[in-house]
Amino acid sequence: MGLSWIKMAFYSVRVLSFHSPYVRGLTNDSLSCCINALLQSFNVTTELIEILNKWHPSDQAELNNVPGQLKKALNDMKISSNPSPHMHFLNCLHHHSIRRFDVHDADEIFHTILNLTQKQMADKDMAQEIRKLFEIKVETQVMCKTCTYIQKVPNSLFSLPLAIREEENDLKSCIHSFSQKQTLKDDDECYCDRCSEKQPSTHQLRLVSLPGVLCVHLKRFRNDCRFTRKLENKVTFPDTLQKDIFDAGLLENAEYYSLYAVIVHIGTALFGHYTAYIRPDQDWYYADDSYVRKVSWSDVQGTYKGRSSKF
Repeated sequence: MGLSWIKMAFYSVRVLSFHSPYVRGLTNDSLSCCINALLQSFNVTTELIEILNKWHPSDQAELNNVPGQLKKALNDMKISSNPSPHMHFLNCLHHHSIRRFDVHDADEIFHTILNLTQKQMADKDMAQEIRKLFEIKVETQVMCKTCTYIQKVPNSLFSLPLAIREEENDLKSCIHSFSQKQTLKDDDECYCDRCSEKQPSTHQLRLVSLPGVLCVHLKRFRNDCRFTRKLENKVTFPDTLQKDIFDAGLLENAEYYSLYAVIVHIGTALFGHYTAYIRPDQDWYYADDSYVRKVSWSDVQGTYKGRSSKF
C-alpha cells in the first residue's frame, strides 16, 4: 500500500504505569481510519480516561454530544465485543461535519474533537481539566526593527505544529525551529503602533507553558501554487523528550516526556490511510483499523524514513 510516515506523536510527563493491556481493532467504516487512529491514541491517554471517568453527565446519551460519545466509545472499546464500538461516535462526528467518505487530516480532527468537547461539556470545570491536559500556551512577538517596540499576542494550541525541512530532520531541531525569529520586510512588513506606519519587523513564536500531554504535529502537507504535496523527508524522534530540549521553566515538575502513541500517514497528500502505534504498557502495538499486532520499538522507528505498511 505504500510507506508510512510519522504525522502526530503523543508524549506524556507521567511515569508510564504499565498495566495489563487491552488492545483491540476498530472496523474501518466509510474511510474512518483517521478517527480510528485517534481513538487508539486517546484510548492509551490514561489522563484523559481518568477525567472522562469522573464525568457523569445527565445528557451523556445525547447522540450528538461529542464528549459523551467519545467517553462511550472509549469505554465500549474495553468492554464490548462489537467490532464497531465507535459507531455512535462516528455518527456524532458526521453530524458535526466530519463527513463519512471524506479524506480528513488527523490534526484537524484532533482539534475539532477537543474544541467541541469544550463547547458541549456542561461541566465547565471538567472541560477545563481536559483543556489544561493538552493546552500549549504560546506568545507571538512582533518587534519593529526601527524603534524596537514589541507587540505581544497570547494564544493557545492543542498540538505543537512543527515545520520540517526538505532534508533529514530530527524532532529536537524541529522544536528549536518553532521559536526561531523570522524577518518581515517589503510586502510582509507589519504596522508599528509606535511608529504609526508599516516597518521592517521580526516575528517570533515563544513557548510559554507546556501541558501534561504534549501532542506534536509534523506538517508534512505543503501547498505550492495551489497544489498540495506531501513531504516524505526523514524525521527522527526519541521515545523520551528530555527537559533540556525546552526553555528553562517549561517543565518545572517533570524531567522528560515519554512517547506513548504515534499516528502515521500512508500514501499521498490527496489519498492516504492512517494507522497508529500505541504503547499501553511496556510493549508497542500496531493498529491498522481492525488489524492489531504487537511490534517492537524498531518498528516504530521505521516511520523515521518510511516503512512499508505490510508487516
